[in-house]
Amino acid sequence: VRPKATQKVLLNMFPKRLIRDVCTRSTTSYKTYSSQVGFTHVDSENKVPKMVNVGNKEVTRRTAAAHSRVSLPQVIVDCFKDGDIQSKKGPVFTTAIIAGTMAAKKTSDLIPFCHQLPLEGCNVKIELRENEVIIEATVETHHKTGVEMEALVAASTAALTVYDMCKAISHDMVIGPTYLLSKSGGKSGYVKSGKE
Repeated sequence: VRPKATQKVLLNMFPKRLIRDVCTRSTTSYKTYSSQVGFTHVDSENKVPKMVNVGNKEVTRRTAAAHSRVSLPQVIVDCFKDGDIQSKKGPVFTTAIIAGTMAAKKTSDLIPFCHQLPLEGCNVKIELRENEVIIEATVETHHKTGVEMEALVAASTAALTVYDMCKAISHDMVIGPTYLLSKSGGKSGYVKSGKE
């Protein structure tokens, strides 16, 4: 079918107003949607990403906790001894705790629009429950913006480190889920409810 003929058929089938709305929706609906849901990392025209300006916010105590886990095959579980998994690279949990803490301090280098925050505390806890490594990271600071990304990066990096330390034994590991447990200190707090 020739283009002009197709256009004529469409004009006869649908009202002109409907066709105009459909043609403009790609540019207008995104702006409307993004402003309604409150995306903060795009400019007022919703064209380019930006870092949020927190200059006018108050300094408050900010905390966040995040969870991750790694499911292990039995051959790795069998290496658990004296509260840690002993691998060829060394103690797995100890190394993962250090890695998670280091990663939390480097979050702004990894996530483009995260602010550089002077962390006052980062606590990464790891334990083995049956065939799962359970990781919980808690981060704290006094600042104008929150530390949920720092907590999530700490938990995620600790999980990745467990994988790296154990992959010489087996690759049959599954990472996740990783999620935020809680955050406080900003205009809106959060506590995860229910089961995962």
